[in-house]
Amino acid sequence: MMSNSALPPDGVHVYEKEYEKEVIDLILSIQRTEFGIPVSIGDQPDLQTIPLFYQVNKGNFWIALRQGKVVGTIALLDIGKGRGALRKMFVDAAWRGKEYRVAQALLNTLLAWAIDRSYTEILLGTTEKFIAAHRFYEKNSFVEIPKNSLPPEFPVMAVDVKFYRLGTNNQGIL
Repeated sequence: MMSNSALPPDGVHVYEKEYEKEVIDLILSIQRTEFGIPVSIGDQPDLQTIPLFYQVNKGNFWIALRQGKVVGTIALLDIGKGRGALRKMFVDAAWRGKEYRVAQALLNTLLAWAIDRSYTEILLGTTEKFIAAHRFYEKNSFVEIPKNSLPPEFPVMAVDVKFYRLGTNNQGIL
């Protein structure tokens, strides 16, 4: 782990390996403790291989830091043909809401990356339990779509029951 003097400033940053434990702890805590989803690190091997899984092709993984701690995550998995899967969007409960704008900063970072890399479509899956997340995605112009309209390359997770799409419009990409 970096010494405190070497920590990057608060904000959204590209994931680096020294944050692996904090990222895993944050995500598992939200999934298991807050939402009661019976999932383990063994069910999510991508979290132990973030650079090899997400930070390849036109994909990436970001963390939000506040007071030097990881308080949020978001990933974009390149699934080919100009499409990406938004994954692992989690924000610590203490840092949620309009006053902190952590979720919005994470999403804005992902969307700017996607536009710069000529993505034409961002897809995501989520559980029925993440009601606030559903509202957040809809507020950000994601449209709910049926599971059967997902491309075969989209990685459907076992807990996903609700799916969203953000795509090209007449004014430009995303």
